[in-house]
Amino acid sequence: MNEITFPTFDDLMNPLLEALRLLGGSGSIEEIYAKTAEVTGLSENVLTQLHDPDKSSQTEVGYRLAWARTYLRKYGLLENSSRGVWSLTEKAKNLETVDPSEVVRFVRAIDKQEAPKKRPPDETVRELSEEEQWKDKLSDILTQKLTPDGFERLVQRILRESGFIHVEVTGRTGDGGIDGKGIARIHGFMSFHVLFQCKRYKGSVSASEIRDFRGAMVGRADKGLFMTTGSFTPAAVKEATRDGAPPIDLVDGDVLGEKLKELSLGIKTKSVERVSVDESWFESI
Repeated sequence: MNEITFPTFDDLMNPLLEALRLLGGSGSIEEIYAKTAEVTGLSENVLTQLHDPDKSSQTEVGYRLAWARTYLRKYGLLENSSRGVWSLTEKAKNLETVDPSEVVRFVRAIDKQEAPKKRPPDETVRELSEEEQWKDKLSDILTQKLTPDGFERLVQRILRESGFIHVEVTGRTGDGGIDGKGIARIHGFMSFHVLFQCKRYKGSVSASEIRDFRGAMVGRADKGLFMTTGSFTPAAVKEATRDGAPPIDLVDGDVLGEKLKELSLGIKTKSVERVSVDESWFESI
């Protein structure tokens, strides 16, 4: 069996920047991942390999892209919002390409000044970026500690908190993988009947699984929703949005974590109070 070769995190810097340009200058982590995979032409076999199967559902390429984003941010080419959207800075817009080795030297020099301590030879392989640490813990809870019934109740709660009504979890075997149904309300007026499937595992959902789910939902609902604690292969993403076929919305482990964070369901965000003095206010008294 041939050993799988992965691009290094610095090899992914220029493809990542190109992906963001193709996305219009900004994108979510999921959009950046998919577009970078398209730009690099990485195989399905490479893209579906997990970084640490015992700890999380994060792929190895996703892990290395996280480090590429971190380095490019510290170098001044990327910035990210509190909503998880990454964008090119003005500095990046004026660059065609970047020298990855220069970025690495620059960032490691800064890190050495800010926190003088011994680091592993290749921190991209041994450490987790800060933005992923809580997601790894969440993934472990969802896939290893939460019972199947508990996960079903969690899915129900997420959908209800997101505006769905009449959410039912059926989980009938032999029903094309359909695990439940609900009605999505839009601004209190329009509504859509939705069938959903949940996969509680760490692997990648394939295009064939999306096709099977679509076959089971045709004629029974307006839309489909496929949720997994794992990830979707690029082929599965394309299949979900294929022209002429009923659309299926995809929610992977990262999006699921962000939604739990947004809804404050089991995820607590600590904010630091910043106090400033408004001099003009005092002058106006």
